[in-house]
Amino acid sequence: MKVTVSRKAHFNAAHRLYRKDWDNEKNAQIFGKCNNPSYHGHNYELIAHVTGDIDPETGYVIDMKILKDIIKEEVEDAFDHKNLNVDVPEFKNLNPTAENIVVVIYNKIKAKLDPKFDLKITLYETPRNFVTYPSL
Repeated sequence: MKVTVSRKAHFNAAHRLYRKDWDNEKNAQIFGKCNNPSYHGHNYELIAHVTGDIDPETGYVIDMKILKDIIKEEVEDAFDHKNLNVDVPEFKNLNPTAENIVVVIYNKIKAKLDPKFDLKITLYETPRNFVTYPSL
């Protein structure tokens, strides 16, 4: 029987949405306020959903402490209070949109999980704007 367990986390980070190959006018037209050359920040909320079978010995799908530690190491320690464009290697050549951030987070967590688990990540950039990967 498959069950999904979820863990919430958060991090604060700054970013600037822009493309190096576009001029300032086009970047401003496409990305608006998010193209601020001085960057801007968000209080990101993250939910990691892990789906798997219930272990008959423990009653767990996954020990939540394991999931908590993976999220702390791979996301919170790596992204919290950072400038995503400058401080996070994954975004050196990748525009740190919410869509790209959620895929990066998924890949970082998935690499640390036992392959028997399915993973879905929901990332809130604001309380009203959020993305999910893989898609619903």
